[in-house]
Amino acid sequence: MTEAHILRQQILALVGDYAAAAHGRRPFRPGRDAVHYGGRLFDADELVELVSASLDFWLTAGPAATRLERGLAHYVGTERCMLANSGSSANLLAFAALTARELGDRRIQPGDEVITVAAAFPTTVAPIVQHGAVPVFVDIDATTANVDTAMLDAALSPRTKAVVLAHALGNPFDVDAVVAFCRRHGLWLLEDNCDALGATYHSRDGLGRGERRRTGSFGHLATSSFYPSHQMTTGEGGAVYTDDAALAAVVESLRDWGRDCWCAAGKDNTCGKRFSWCFDRLPDGYDHKYVYARLGYNLKITDLQAAVGLAQLRKLPDFVAARRRNHAVLAAALAPYADRVQVIQATPRSDPSWFGLLMLLTDDSGIDRRDFVAALEGAKVQTRLLFAGNLLRQPCAEEFGPRGTGHRVVGSLSVTDAFMARALWVGVHPGMGEDQLTYVADTLTSAVAGGRVGMPRHAGRRVAPLLAGRV
Repeated sequence: MTEAHILRQQILALVGDYAAAAHGRRPFRPGRDAVHYGGRLFDADELVELVSASLDFWLTAGPAATRLERGLAHYVGTERCMLANSGSSANLLAFAALTARELGDRRIQPGDEVITVAAAFPTTVAPIVQHGAVPVFVDIDATTANVDTAMLDAALSPRTKAVVLAHALGNPFDVDAVVAFCRRHGLWLLEDNCDALGATYHSRDGLGRGERRRTGSFGHLATSSFYPSHQMTTGEGGAVYTDDAALAAVVESLRDWGRDCWCAAGKDNTCGKRFSWCFDRLPDGYDHKYVYARLGYNLKITDLQAAVGLAQLRKLPDFVAARRRNHAVLAAALAPYADRVQVIQATPRSDPSWFGLLMLLTDDSGIDRRDFVAALEGAKVQTRLLFAGNLLRQPCAEEFGPRGTGHRVVGSLSVTDAFMARALWVGVHPGMGEDQLTYVADTLTSAVAGGRVGMPRHAGRRVAPLLAGRV
């Protein structure tokens, strides 16, 4: 055993000790400590992986990134996974791949239309506009907060090339209806799975494979985000998934400067003819490492981030299970107030990987959302809105261009507007302990009931059966 190996073992043992001392769980103080909407959950495993990778000093994407790509592809159920530096970058890469010359007539070109929803995160829609395509906005369903699939046919035109949709806050959209629509009309499906890693959907006959599958495996391309508030984290980070080898090659090229070479990091001459290729307008034998097939980016992840992701991926099933349990507890606590607060329901045939508990204040609830949010935030329970609400009402909508040219709207978007005006959500992340979950449940019910926000006397007794699994 070398001196370096001995020192490495000593360092990593100390890292484990440090993790316990510096990052161990602290007692929750109701009303004094914030209950965050999301946050990374980690222990010694992540720190040891991170420091171990740093000792190798492989700063760019390397062995850990390769292992994480394979592990994520296996988990989601796709042939390929390509890591990126964020979920937004993953969306950009996935959409850009659909504009590739290799796709021929199916290639998305400026002026082509892409069906999506206005109740979206901006970087789900941004790549559509940035590539000169026309977003066609349809409304969402009030029960699930996902696309109203009844509107898809009305949104179709001769220029439609793709459908780009996210699974809303971890709740899968109606995969059967969306996939069938895309197949019927020969459209690409880009599945933004950034908020729903670990969710499953049981498709009916006709979609292939037929069993319950994880979201991210249904689209021609799909994406993940590994920002700290998501189901697992690498800090900043994201991924693109596909079963299509040709699309995977385009995504990798776009991510890696647009180069034609496919050598892995630290490798040379994988093809065996690095200096023997011949391309039009390039000198014969031009170094293949410097041949660029397309105008690309540099959107790679680092191996340090990937090392953290490897530890997180091992815990992902438990993280997802905790999110489902926490969501069920809070939903059950709000059930007696259904006339005032509508908790968003799981899409039929799905098992969500809830990103948060999404609520819609009913039109006749008598509750002003600003007052409701103020009550929760005043009690240190963090809240969030459904992202942009209605993108067409955001300042960035100016970039969509003139009405009828830069975008189209199908229907009134009335449900989208209702969510923009009356919806909010709170966290269900796995870092919430029983004490925090109890506090959030009682703070919510106190605020809905219009009483004093805080911890009622019998809070623990009322919520304990829910925590025991009787939901």
